[in-house]
Formats: sequence, structure tokens, C-alpha cells
Amino acid sequence: MAGVWRCMLAVVVLMCVCLWGSTDAVGGARSRPRPQRRPRKKPKVDPIDLTPPTQNIDIKQMTGPWYLLNTASKCSYLINHGTKVEPTVMTLTFSTASNQTLSVSTKTRHNHQCWEILQVYNLTPTPGRLTLRGTRPELNTEIVIRDTDYSSYAIMYYQKQGEMTMKLYGRSVDNLSEPMLTKFEQLAEKQNLGLAYLFPFPTYSHCGDVDQDHKISKLILCPHMLKKQTDPAMQAL
Repeated sequence: MAGVWRCMLAVVVLMCVCLWGSTDAVGGARSRPRPQRRPRKKPKVDPIDLTPPTQNIDIKQMTGPWYLLNTASKCSYLINHGTKVEPTVMTLTFSTASNQTLSVSTKTRHNHQCWEILQVYNLTPTPGRLTLRGTRPELNTEIVIRDTDYSSYAIMYYQKQGEMTMKLYGRSVDNLSEPMLTKFEQLAEKQNLGLAYLFPFPTYSHCGDVDQDHKISKLILCPHMLKKQTDPAMQAL
């Protein structure tokens, strides 16, 4: 009889050991740390969003001619042909019809021929910030009037698809002061556009009137784009 009780006790002990081991296994599985979620990526901030326009900009005072004096850009054409840029003048006209747009005329020379590029800048709720609409929203060009005194100089930023171009304009070609250039260079440096990416433009032989056959309505940030736009196959883009 004692032997039977020993056998029954041995069986109970074994069952307890098995149950304990099973519970431990389940508990161990439950205690495993859950895989941590990857931290969310911070939303991408465009450089131009970190570039506030000059305060209290009066867009009406920006109208009239502006001569392009200098450009800061990583445009491949300028890097390779920066010594061959042509004199360029931009004229802004405030639209009296809608009060929400600026008509833009840019005259430059390509292959000894004067061209006029006609565009429309749309005003935004932020004074001093404009938009040149592309065929799709992602192809828009965002424009900021970064600094100006209206009478002698204006520094403007242009961003398209994340690429930044800065331009220094003057009311005339004779008032290119050293402080103006220094300010432009300092602002360009903040955009990682050092001296190697600065391209001065000629201050002589600007285009006058342009015949109708040499007027186009396209955005030209790099001079080599003008050649593409003069190709009839490219004008539809």
C-alpha cells in the first residue's frame, strides 16, 4: 500500500512540474518586450519656409524695372557657363484687374537674339511671398522678396522642387554698392551658396523692345532652359 502511495505522489509531483514548466513558458512568451516603433520622421521643411520676407512689404512699390545684377545658384548651366550669362532685366506690373497678381516681363538675350519671358506671380496671404504656378502644384515656384528698399535693390529667393536660387536686382546698373553685395553674399552663404555659386550678370547692352515672335510664357531659372523653350516641341510642356 505504501508503494502505491509513493507512486501516486510521484505522479502528482511530475504533473506539478509539467504544469509549472508550461506556465513558465507561456508567461515567458508574454513577457517578451514588444518591438519598438520607429520614431516618426519629422515633416520636411522647405528652405524657403525658413526664409521670411521683409516685413510690411508694399508690393505696389516693387513695380517697375529691376536689373539682374547677381545670382546665387547651383544651376548646372551657370556652373559650367557662368561667364557667358547675358544682361537681364525684369519688369513688374501690378494687376489692377484682380489685385492678386503681378505681371512679370523678363528680357534677356540668347544666341544674339532678344527674348521676352512673360509670367504671372500670384500673391499669397503672406506679404512678400508669391507663387508662380506650374502645370501641377508640385511644379510651383515659391518666391520670397527677402529684402528691399524699393529704390535701389531687391533680394529675391526662388524655390522649385526643393532647389533654391537667389537673385540680386537693382533699380539701375550704376548703384551696385559694396554693402549691397556683401548682404547678398552673406544671405547666400546661409543657403550653402558660397562664392563658387555666385554669378554676376552684365550691366550693359540690355534688350529693348522684343517682337511678338520672340515672346514666350515660361519659367526660366537657368539660362539653358531658354533654348529648350524655343524648341516648338518644348513649348507645349
